[in-house]
Amino acid sequence: MPADQANITLGTAGHIDHGKTQLIRCLTGCETDRLKEEKERGMSIDLGFAPCTIADAEVGIVDVPGHENFIKTMVAGASGMDGVILVVAADDGVMPQTREHLDILTLLGVRHGIVALTKIDRVEPDLLELVQADVNGFLDGTFLEGAPILPVSNVTGDGFGPFYEALKVLVRSITPRRVDGVFRVPVDRSFSAKGYGTVVAGIPVSGSARVGDEVVLLPQEIGGRIKALQVYGRDADRALAGQCAALNVREWDHRAIQRGHTVTVPGYFSPQEWCVCKLRLLGGDKQSLANGTRVRFHTGTSEMTARIYLFQTDRLAAGDESLVQIRLDQPLLAGPGDPFIVRSLSPVHTIGGGTIIETIPRRLKRNRPEVVRDLTERAQAVATETALVEYCVKTTEGLAVPQADLSQRAKVPRDRLGDILEALIRQEKIIELASGLYVHDETLRDAGERVVNVVSDYHRTSPDSPGMTFEDLLASCDIAKAVLQPLAKRLAEDGRLVERHRRLALPEHRETIGQQGGGLLDAIEALFRERPFHPPDLQEVIEHTQADQEHVERTLKILLEHERLVRVEGGLMFHRDAVDRARQALIDYVHKEGKLESVKFKYLIDTTRKFAIPLLDHFDRTGLTRRVNNTRYLKS
Repeated sequence: MPADQANITLGTAGHIDHGKTQLIRCLTGCETDRLKEEKERGMSIDLGFAPCTIADAEVGIVDVPGHENFIKTMVAGASGMDGVILVVAADDGVMPQTREHLDILTLLGVRHGIVALTKIDRVEPDLLELVQADVNGFLDGTFLEGAPILPVSNVTGDGFGPFYEALKVLVRSITPRRVDGVFRVPVDRSFSAKGYGTVVAGIPVSGSARVGDEVVLLPQEIGGRIKALQVYGRDADRALAGQCAALNVREWDHRAIQRGHTVTVPGYFSPQEWCVCKLRLLGGDKQSLANGTRVRFHTGTSEMTARIYLFQTDRLAAGDESLVQIRLDQPLLAGPGDPFIVRSLSPVHTIGGGTIIETIPRRLKRNRPEVVRDLTERAQAVATETALVEYCVKTTEGLAVPQADLSQRAKVPRDRLGDILEALIRQEKIIELASGLYVHDETLRDAGERVVNVVSDYHRTSPDSPGMTFEDLLASCDIAKAVLQPLAKRLAEDGRLVERHRRLALPEHRETIGQQGGGLLDAIEALFRERPFHPPDLQEVIEHTQADQEHVERTLKILLEHERLVRVEGGLMFHRDAVDRARQALIDYVHKEGKLESVKFKYLIDTTRKFAIPLLDHFDRTGLTRRVNNTRYLKS
């Protein structure tokens, strides 16, 4: 009966020929050197994978090559490690690749591990003690400081008991990766299996997948569906983040897939040629990094050349950190918080690494303080999903963000995102402005102030108006309609705005109608009352009142705003009493006859077709009637 599978992957690290592969062979019984060249040369060239039962759980172990020529392969393997077995040969001690591998593991965020001191059968006890002391000193100040150093022989088996017990403690100390994220697998290798077709293998860095799930291969953007799964070499229904997994996707051609490609779910990721990151340079007396330096960039299983642009300085000194933007020579697919490594081009060695904040489509301007402030906040936000979601809501371009867009940017699945949003709502950090539309509390306050100020300014310039129409407010605020509508409703509910005559106003506003130019206003309104169904046009009003056009137009606007006049189709204006009389005449007629032929309406209100048809169209638009050809019916 197989042990329970745990979504934890351990890995080896260390100098070439220090016994990493032999140690795994003794531990698991598996031969991780699978290539013919590896067997002929007696050295690991590519990554090797093996399952291993530790502490009653089956975990994955990845074996990395130790030769300096295969550091990029080592980085690809280390990106999937949750814990490390640092291997140091007792007859060699700490060597160059021991140091570089430990630097890489540190930069990639590995924080758990033990040390296997191999080849103890080749040294005398006194020398073994000296080597152990040397390794202890080497580990001072690193994440392996205080980690157990286990002497072991791959030849005689000496020390394997204590070594295995230390592995148990190590596995128990590691928290398995969360599996409620967006499923993503940096591809390690791809091949064709007889009877199955294309198989893609790697260690998922987030989420989980089941047989039948839809997936997409990036950067090619080719979709497919998982037909079969294996975890640790055995058939499985589900693969979890942190497990060695193989996915069978028949729609893909394995010859077009290579290490560095990514398998994920549709709708979340798109390859980009720029990314913003937080970079830490390794220590070293001669180490520094100039703005614009070309490097080798490693993240996940991908590796490419790139150019680094510093935000906060023109040259980064050894041991220092900086926000940077990186121009990649190939499109990159990465998620917020992904670790990365940079290596110099010549001579080739690891110079630093850090955390990817976000991939972006274009270069940012480094000389703008607001850009650096935003990136600083963004860098802090990627530490947790909740902080990142809050940041994405706060910085969305449209003030409020739909849940689907938020899920895509924060790279959080919808179901998980719902829980995070509920928690942020309880903390009053974000507000659900409308169904599925979210706004940050600070943004909402600022936008509310902006709207109130716009309405206040309108009152100062138009004191005789009852308020602003929504359309005028929309044009003045530069806020999307889908956001402004619920925002205005919320401001009304909070008592900061009121609606009068279908217009928005401040509660304290009192329009000044009749206080200025009241005689002209009364005269114009009386004219419209006298001619209910033959209303005057602008020129007739001017001739009747003997007022200038500017004053007449301004007075007509006031009457319209206060709904004493009603504008209908074609720009005609009627007194509101006339519209009410026409409406009632239409309703009474249809109740009696069941319908109204358009031609009859002019007789009902004793007018001409010029005025009757626009009124009928007005009743259609306002929802009183529905038109079928030239016949009107009341809407139910």
